[in-house]
Amino acid sequence: EVQLVESGGGLVQAGESLRLSCAASGLAFDEYTIGWFRQAPGKEREGVSFIASNDDYTYYSDSAKGRFTISEDTAKNMVYLQMNSLKPEDTAIYYCAARYYAGPYYHAVEPYEYDFWGTGTQVTVSS
Repeated sequence: EVQLVESGGGLVQAGESLRLSCAASGLAFDEYTIGWFRQAPGKEREGVSFIASNDDYTYYSDSAKGRFTISEDTAKNMVYLQMNSLKPEDTAIYYCAARYYAGPYYHAVEPYEYDFWGTGTQVTVSS
C-alpha cells in the first residue's frame, strides 16, 4: 500500500523559506513519479514540481521556477520541496502525490493523473 505523509508546512513571512518533506512508503522510487501539488482557497489544485528518478526528470511550474527546488533521498524514501523567496500567493495546502512512472516521453502534471495522495500540509505566507 502506497502511503505519502507530508510535513514541514507553517506560517512564514514573505521572503522567507520553508522545506516540505514527503515520506513515501509502499513504492519503489524508480517506478514512480512523485511531486507536489498545491491548492489555495477557492482555486483549483495545481502542479508545482515533480521528480522522476528513472530518467532524472524534474518539472517546475512557472511560479515555482527559480524559487523552489525538488529533491529526493531514495535511501530514506523522502521527497523534499525547498521553497525560497516565498510570496503571499504561495499560501496553500501542499500535497504530495505519486503515480506509476509512464516512461520518458510523457510526464504527468495534472491532478487527475496521480493515483496516490497525502493529506496535505498548510503553508501560509504573510505579507
